[in-house]
Amino acid sequence: MNQKYFKLLPLFCFLVILSHTTVAQTTLSSTDQALRYSIYARLGLKIIPIKLSDTSYKLQFVVEKIEENASLETYELSYTLLSSYEEEIQAEKKIKLGAEQLLGDTERHWLFETTVEVPLSQQTAIAFFEALDSRQKDAYTTHLDLKGSFVFDQPNFGYFYANSVPFDQSYLTKDQSILFKTSKGPTLFSFFYPSPFAVPFPPMETRLADVPKEVVVENRGDFLSNIPKKLTDEGYYFFQSDSTASTGLLLRTVHDAFPKVKDWNEMVEMTTYISTKKEHESLLLAQDKKKALDAYWLNLTRNEEVAKDLIRNYFKMVEFANILFTDFKEGWKTDRGMVYIVMGPPQEVNFFEDREVWSYAGIDDTSKIRFTFTRVKTILSPHFYTLNRSRAYQPIWFKNISQWRSGRMAF
Repeated sequence: MNQKYFKLLPLFCFLVILSHTTVAQTTLSSTDQALRYSIYARLGLKIIPIKLSDTSYKLQFVVEKIEENASLETYELSYTLLSSYEEEIQAEKKIKLGAEQLLGDTERHWLFETTVEVPLSQQTAIAFFEALDSRQKDAYTTHLDLKGSFVFDQPNFGYFYANSVPFDQSYLTKDQSILFKTSKGPTLFSFFYPSPFAVPFPPMETRLADVPKEVVVENRGDFLSNIPKKLTDEGYYFFQSDSTASTGLLLRTVHDAFPKVKDWNEMVEMTTYISTKKEHESLLLAQDKKKALDAYWLNLTRNEEVAKDLIRNYFKMVEFANILFTDFKEGWKTDRGMVYIVMGPPQEVNFFEDREVWSYAGIDDTSKIRFTFTRVKTILSPHFYTLNRSRAYQPIWFKNISQWRSGRMAF
């Protein structure tokens, strides 16, 4: 054989190996889901499961129309089931959802529904839902663990708006009603938690947060399904079809201005992320909260128009945090809500079975700022996360706070 061939063979083998290693598989963990937290998102996606049997689940795919005059023809919708966060998402296994599969079309929502089977022996099952915008090729995505190491079980009942669209929010204004539907029995059980929650420690504070010695729980008794139920108190409720079960529905009840700010007292509380300890204590003690806040904002910016922009931009981020991250806490009081307000929407978001990672741009890939939120297994929510705190966050955190305090958005 020709010597030239032998000289070229190593190069050929190298190129073949390189071609195989550089074509990365698309998995759930490698999928950037930053659009779900974008302040410019055109759609909001949610998957709501109802357990029908040990192996059968009804999946309700709810699409919130955020943009005006949204057209279904603009989007390519599909879903698939995965057995792990590292399984390849294969195009040929995606099941399309279009006009023919449309179950409901309201002013605010498109609704699709399907039933899927998961073998009893399968330990992990994840539903992945995607909407591809044909204009910019933006991919809106969301996912939900049906089974897994962080999921106790799924509810066997559904919950709906008055128009029978599945309730796709994590909060409900107090004194409003919600409709529960179940075929497993006529009765559901409700528990109420009135306890308020403290603001989280900043990312560089590594000491453990104070844990309440006891949590007040009020048994609100049973009630009939298929009849609208009014929730009258502000706090959070937990609903179950079986009071001894390890699953249920968590629903936060909020004031009627939520997700916006309710009053001057709440506005004072929310300034904590960009205030010094002395400034915040002074605001808390002020008799006239409005007058104290006016002086506070003007003192930060030294300019009335800049102060107005700062107030508008800061509380816009609070509103988005409330919409996106409310669980049993108001969204702005969660770890993710805090980081979202101060740092802005993450440029990249990746989910793994045990964590969620937010990335913010640096000079290059090695200098990116990453916030890791560890997933915690709890009966209240299958997707609850707490921030891994580190003193290394201090420089970037103070830099962003300084930008906010000077009247500029930090992103």
